[in-house]
Amino acid sequence: MMILGIDEISYGAEDLAACGRFFDDWGLRRIESGDERLVFECQNGCRVIVADPRRVALPAAFEDGPTLREVVWGVADAGTLATLRQRIATLPGFVDDGTRIGCTDPNGLAVRFQVSVKRPVEVQGTRSNTWDRRERVDQPGTVYERAQPIEVGHVVFFVADLAAVEGFYAALGFVTSDRYPQRGAFMRCAPRGGHHDLFLLRTPDAKRGLNHVAFTVRDIHEVFGGGLQVSRCGWETQLGPGRHPISSAYFWYFRNPAGGLIEYYADEDELTEAWQPRDFEPGPTVFAEWAIEGGLDGRTRRQKGRGNDGAFLTDRKA
Repeated sequence: MMILGIDEISYGAEDLAACGRFFDDWGLRRIESGDERLVFECQNGCRVIVADPRRVALPAAFEDGPTLREVVWGVADAGTLATLRQRIATLPGFVDDGTRIGCTDPNGLAVRFQVSVKRPVEVQGTRSNTWDRRERVDQPGTVYERAQPIEVGHVVFFVADLAAVEGFYAALGFVTSDRYPQRGAFMRCAPRGGHHDLFLLRTPDAKRGLNHVAFTVRDIHEVFGGGLQVSRCGWETQLGPGRHPISSAYFWYFRNPAGGLIEYYADEDELTEAWQPRDFEPGPTVFAEWAIEGGLDGRTRRQKGRGNDGAFLTDRKA
């Protein structure tokens, strides 16, 4: 099975004006703008759609308010699509329009598959100098004024029945990378790839809904540059910047007017068939090795809410 990653996501949200401003500031390219829906594109062609559910027919929501309504996964070829068609043809909500097939997962989310339309991109992250490897010589590290996300890298959902949802995706070829036993599962869509394309999380109240959507950027410097730009534009940090010890990725989370949270991330672990899933006990230090609460102010480059005046740390008042 060759599921390659996320090709497209669709949100249902009524305040298109706010969502449009947000995704413009987030660094996506707007390719369609109207009173009923907005369409944005990442660097590799991965699409983000925001539609007004009062005006556009969307799959049913699995929670109240603005939220994600549909995830479209790209596959390698028509043969893979045909194999998936056989596997899901009898499942609830099955659809087939000749190009896309899909069904409803056990959590109530519309899941679709198509031959991937994402295009190759040539991007280069900043090389790092470590004690044993000097990869950047006579070249300063990149400073980004804003982010240009490469693609939607992963999605995270609250699920009511973890075993059922994890089993559903495993039957489609997803592989579990790591677990919170009885509480969560990090899954990648192929044996070889980034640490996770999907994270399923069961809370004590077993609610259903969107936790966050994550966008891949080139390196830690773009996480910072993108986060500072979004902060300058006035959008609220939920947490970050910081670093996840489970996936090793650097992150910055913001609140998203289209629903849930949204994340820039970079430098996640790369896994193969040899990887053995680990079990973790949920907790703050497991989620974040370190993180800045409230984020950094985009103008002073210092932590928000600390009475910064914008002066350099070496400046002294007379």
